[in-house]
Order: sequence, then C-alpha cells, then structure tokens
Amino acid sequence: MSNDEKKENDNKKGIIVLGVYIHCEGCVERVRKSLKGYNGVQTVEVDSEKNRVNVKAGEKTDPTKIAKRVRKKTGKHVELISPKINPNEKKEVKKEEKKEPKIVEVVLKTYLHCEGCAISVKKTLHKMPGVHTVETDIDKNQVKVKGTIEGAKVVEFVSRREGKHAELVKTEKEKEPKKEDQPKKDKGNEDLKKFYSQFHPELVYAPSLFSDENPNSCSVM
Repeated sequence: MSNDEKKENDNKKGIIVLGVYIHCEGCVERVRKSLKGYNGVQTVEVDSEKNRVNVKAGEKTDPTKIAKRVRKKTGKHVELISPKINPNEKKEVKKEEKKEPKIVEVVLKTYLHCEGCAISVKKTLHKMPGVHTVETDIDKNQVKVKGTIEGAKVVEFVSRREGKHAELVKTEKEKEPKKEDQPKKDKGNEDLKKFYSQFHPELVYAPSLFSDENPNSCSVM
C-alpha cells in the first residue's frame, strides 16, 4: 500500500497526523496533555521515532484547530501532515455591515406632579445607554427623549427605576439632513473657456466679459 493510499484510509477513519519534534518522554506527555479532553479528540498516539502524532477525532473536528492547540500548549512547531488543507479553499466569512444606529425621538406620558419629580425622571433617563437629550413638560405630563433607543425599553426603564406608570405616546426617527445642492456651472462659459484654451493656453479666461471679477472688462464711466 502506497503512502497516498494510507493517508486516504487515515482520513476516512478520522485520523489527523501532525509533525512534531519529539526528543524525550516529557515531550510525549506534553503533547498528550495538550489534547486531553479537547472537543472531538478520542485518542492520541505519539511516534517518537518518526516525530509523528496521530490524533483520532470526530468527523466534525477541524484539523487546523488541533494543530493550533498543540502548538499553543506545547510551544513547539507543529505541521499538519494529514489531511492536507488546500489554501485556495478558504471559507468565506461574511462580514456584517455595521449599521450606524439612527437617532430616535420618543415621547412618553407619565405623571409629573412637581419640578422635583421632573428633575428626578430626567436624571434617571440620562443614565440609560443611548440617551442623548431629555426634555420634560410638567403641564402635559410628557417626557421627550432623543437618542439611539427603543420606545418600549425607555418605558420599561422609567417604570422600573422611578416606579412610575409610563405610556409610549409616539416614536419618530430623526430625518437625515439633505445635502445642499451644488451650484450648476454655466455651460456657455465653460465651452467658451475650452475654446480659448486651445489657442492661448497661457491666458486665464475671466469668468465673465463684463464683471467685477474680470480685470480686463470694459467699464462705463
């Protein structure tokens, strides 16, 4: 039986072969301890003469993780002999796009009987993660909260911390500012500028023939 055939049989049996330099019994013990009780590992056989470590593990066990485990625990150079991992067959890891949290305005209704009560609710809400601003309206018994928050969680936070009954009146997402429209270029002036630059590139074309910006423009006294 050839070596390739033997490796194929080992793969089918779930045998992972590592190349590790073994120079004494202490090395053998360290290698065995490094994989003892590790997830999926069943048996560990160390061949000191060939500097090989045969690890029998479950089908779902990742050979590269076994090699890294031994390398980390023993401090030795470890080579994964079998099974061979094709470097071109890398698992694609999808990177989750980080979405910037949107600012939300939440309006709560809760009984505010005095200024001290309003201040207490305001201080409590400022302790909640994601809260940016808090405004209280004693006359309307309302609290307006802005931040990267959720209405239901704000209601729960106030009820739990202040012991007050609170209701969610409304939740609105803050509108994103519109980009200012850039001023459109005068197409006629641009075309004229290109025309002059073909024959007199050293000259600077003035924005307008009759304007304050053009020093060479005519002026009527």
